[in-house]
Amino acid sequence: MHLPKHPVYVVSKGRSQYMMTSQVLTTMGVHHFVVVEPQEVDVYVDAIAARSLKASVLELDLTYKDTYELCDEHGQTKSTGPGPARNFAWEHSIGAGASWHWVMDDNIKNFYRLHKNRRTKCVNPGIFLAMEDYAERYANVAMVGPNYLSFVPDRVRHPPFFKNTRIYSCNLIRNNVPFRWRCRYNEDTIMSIDMLKAGWCTIEFNAFLQHKQQTQKMSGGNTAEFYHREGVVGKGSYAAGGTTAKSVMLVKVHPDVARLAWRFGRVHHYVDYRPFRGRRLILRKGIVLPTEPNEYGMQLRSV
Repeated sequence: MHLPKHPVYVVSKGRSQYMMTSQVLTTMGVHHFVVVEPQEVDVYVDAIAARSLKASVLELDLTYKDTYELCDEHGQTKSTGPGPARNFAWEHSIGAGASWHWVMDDNIKNFYRLHKNRRTKCVNPGIFLAMEDYAERYANVAMVGPNYLSFVPDRVRHPPFFKNTRIYSCNLIRNNVPFRWRCRYNEDTIMSIDMLKAGWCTIEFNAFLQHKQQTQKMSGGNTAEFYHREGVVGKGSYAAGGTTAKSVMLVKVHPDVARLAWRFGRVHHYVDYRPFRGRRLILRKGIVLPTEPNEYGMQLRSV
């Protein structure tokens, strides 16, 4: 089995009844760590045992919340978001001797492979190894990950990846880059822009995709603590206006490339990645590119 080389972390809060990403990873045969706050450790341990998941619980060191850069004046009066847990996972992977690590949201339903512009559900963990191998070819790549399924429709021509854009929800990160997660909201976009402004490259794969539960449609996580509490409750959604604050924060932190916009039926943000698009990927010295395709054990099967 073509398992990922680097450790995999899922950051979760208030969602032990779902364990969505953990169930997908277990189906794919991938052992992973679930990072949770101390008060939820026993609940998650029981949930993992009840579902026979290939996961281990990691208790978040709460000092990561105390030292987290929130990028606003509210301190601990509001939820810090998942950033502290993501930084904890980063340091844990370094302590384990890893050179890269995966960190994923807890609401990923499935993963897909795009082949001949058709999306096919993938239960083979080779997709992670393929992304790892591709990222490690280059000296100047800091972070990679799969695109969202909804952004890559069937029967439309797509390049295998986009470079130098944001990486969301499922991130493979080089451990020795001089960055850490920061900001209460929109930390994934802010991390991506931080890296790009410092001269690094990112790769968003269309060849591999993630099917993620839509923001605000699932209880737990940030839904109750951010979007429901801070927004206006609307039909079929926890908070129709709950993403305003996160978009405002992004524009505040990176005003030269970000602006507010009305998108997806709510206040959102727009980021102009054009200043970074021309940056080239730099092969590491001694890398010999393969001459034959590697399917990483994946086979197309009719179900």
